[in-house]
Amino acid sequence: MDQAADGFFRLLLGRRAEEVMATAYLQPQHSLSYQHVIFAEQSGEFVGMTSAYTGKQARSFSELPLFRAAGTFPIRLKCMHMLLTPVFRILSTLTDEDFYLQGIAVEPGLRGEGIGSILMDDVEQRAAASGSNRLCLDVAAGNTGARRLYARRGMFEVSKWPDTRILPPLFIRMAKSC
Repeated sequence: MDQAADGFFRLLLGRRAEEVMATAYLQPQHSLSYQHVIFAEQSGEFVGMTSAYTGKQARSFSELPLFRAAGTFPIRLKCMHMLLTPVFRILSTLTDEDFYLQGIAVEPGLRGEGIGSILMDDVEQRAAASGSNRLCLDVAAGNTGARRLYARRGMFEVSKWPDTRILPPLFIRMAKSC
């Protein structure tokens, strides 16, 4: 998941990021839970993953499992969470009818072999099966390769964050109808 988020979780959680995320993964009802993750496997090895959920599910999530996984003194997590509150607000723009692709990652050495397409096919099927009207995701504005991939799959830019004339956008929201 950290790979999918361009190192965001390592920034948020520090050197114990992998351990904290693995512990939180086992708990239900939050955005990093096993409930929303699909893995791609090839020859017994994990080669990719997606994490996706509905906007309605997102509104019911608790951050408590992540804070519990961070341990008794999650000072870094609390500080980073406060500093990054504006970034987290982007998720409040999801509607109940949205299906949100929180993250997709493919092992770097296997990119271009169709694994990402298989994962995206699965996400699109899950979005349709959930009754959602729209599949959406947020991609780093500088990740032009991913933006081109999503555009080839019929997604289009619907908003930018932040949407100001002063600061360049950090994230682009892309979407398509289900």
